[in-house]
Amino acid sequence: MTTCAQAPAARDRPPGTLAFDGTSGWRAAGTAAQMRILTARSVKSLLLDRRLLLVGLIEPLLMLTAFGQVFSGIVHAPGFPAGVRYIDYLLPALFLMTSLQSGLQAGMGLVDDARAGMLARLRTMPVWPGSILVARSLAGLTRVVLRLVLLLTLAYCVFGYRPAGGLGGTLAAVALALVIGWSLGWVFIALACRVDNAETLHAVAGVVMFPLMFASSAFVPVDGLPSWLGRVASLNPITYGIDAARDLSLTGTAAMGALVAIPVALASAALTVPIAVKGLGRQG
Repeated sequence: MTTCAQAPAARDRPPGTLAFDGTSGWRAAGTAAQMRILTARSVKSLLLDRRLLLVGLIEPLLMLTAFGQVFSGIVHAPGFPAGVRYIDYLLPALFLMTSLQSGLQAGMGLVDDARAGMLARLRTMPVWPGSILVARSLAGLTRVVLRLVLLLTLAYCVFGYRPAGGLGGTLAAVALALVIGWSLGWVFIALACRVDNAETLHAVAGVVMFPLMFASSAFVPVDGLPSWLGRVASLNPITYGIDAARDLSLTGTAAMGALVAIPVALASAALTVPIAVKGLGRQG
């Protein structure tokens, strides 16, 4: 038990992670308080990094311009939904692509904390490792929400995004993408707890992200893919998440895709969260 004689070490703790009860000395804050405090710290560090924030805000404009122009001719291909503009078809996929990056950003934050010695300091305190991971995941989710707000604003104001499902369907598609992206993002968080540098994490994340997005219905209808790639896309859970988000934005209702994508994503989180917590506990 940490005693009053050890109290000076509390100068190195994130504010609020320990509390003095006046009798038994320093005690750990509750798990909810730990998550709140560590999340606030991570979000603050994100907002103070102006270069990272600027790049994160510019990226949605680049995605809209690049993907919207490169693949715009697909509207004339067989199998493309009749009467649907490509920007209306594309944006729900970008919702999910952007949301998936929440886990990668959280993983990068963990690697940076390990490199700076912050994780080693937290390990000396009565802090549940899961609080550190949840805090980082929520901070990554906050960054993704900011990017999605900018993505939607640019799509509406610059690219004329006006889906048939209306604002309600669009917001439901965003919410669905956030749930799926945050859940699947725990794969990257678990990976970050097993690697010791950002370069390795980026390389592995790229290998994982590329087939998930391009072997799916993100940019082209599955019927328009080569037969072998279409079979791969039909097994890809991201395809069902994109189709569900697309249905919400185009029609205002979710079809069967949501019944596949959400359980698979939540099951993935349920499996990888314990792995991530165990991996973080072994670090240092």
